[in-house]
Amino acid sequence: MNFSGMLKEGALKDKVILVTGGGTGLGKSMGKYFMELGAHLIITSRRQEVLDETATEFNEYHGEVLPISGDVRDHKDVKRIIESSLDKFGKIDCLLNNAAGNFISPTERLTPKAFDVIIDIVLKGTYNYSLLLGKHWIDKKHPGVMLNIVTTYAWTGSSFVAPSAAAKGGVLALTRSLASEWVKYGIRCNAIAPGPFPTKGAWDRLFPKPISTFFNFEKSLPMKRYGNHQELANLAAYMLSDYSGYMNGEVVTLDGGEWIYNAGEFNKLEKIPKTAWALIERVVRGKKK
Repeated sequence: MNFSGMLKEGALKDKVILVTGGGTGLGKSMGKYFMELGAHLIITSRRQEVLDETATEFNEYHGEVLPISGDVRDHKDVKRIIESSLDKFGKIDCLLNNAAGNFISPTERLTPKAFDVIIDIVLKGTYNYSLLLGKHWIDKKHPGVMLNIVTTYAWTGSSFVAPSAAAKGGVLALTRSLASEWVKYGIRCNAIAPGPFPTKGAWDRLFPKPISTFFNFEKSLPMKRYGNHQELANLAAYMLSDYSGYMNGEVVTLDGGEWIYNAGEFNKLEKIPKTAWALIERVVRGKKK
């Protein structure tokens, strides 16, 4: 497999990109590739020490990095971060709403507080940044690009992650709503729905070790592998770049076919041995002995 960058050198040159949840996991991987392509980066999350470590790693690239901590749930924090970023760079060209939270649990075991934690980070955090930065872009007549990270079960819902499904479904609706309403201001809004891309923090909450005793999740996937972070970074970079200038209101699924594989009513017939199909065919055609 080729897990190298796909865009040409300088594809994001001098673009200023704000990444929420940018200090670790997928946000860090995507931000790294943006910098390889010439971007300047604002990375934000709640832990300044983590952001500083990531910024130090990114110092090898030509672009500048602004690590600034804050809580996506607090609109005052969001406003401060946007204003500090504008003071530093003079502009923000792109917003990547990546900050998220999730854990597995039977829904009947959850408290309202458990719902609040996920809804506030995922949905409230996304609309805080989208609204405040979008207003700035509209006021300054600055074209901008928003990219939201959702999930494949934003369409379908999913057992055991009801708060995340509700929040991501909201982000999906927000993506399309803003894409329709704000395109007249030169603002594009799209989303990516990733499948399984392992990260340390999320994977410990979603697939703790006891679960692996019941089934091998990776082997259950149609491609028998997880996604590589570079594959997601490639898509995100393209969707933030000028190459995707005619893409608006789109949600791109990147899951190795997992969603469609599990959605098909008869897909489970894959488990039938090939040798049994001759017998099944005779039965279907009414040629039973």
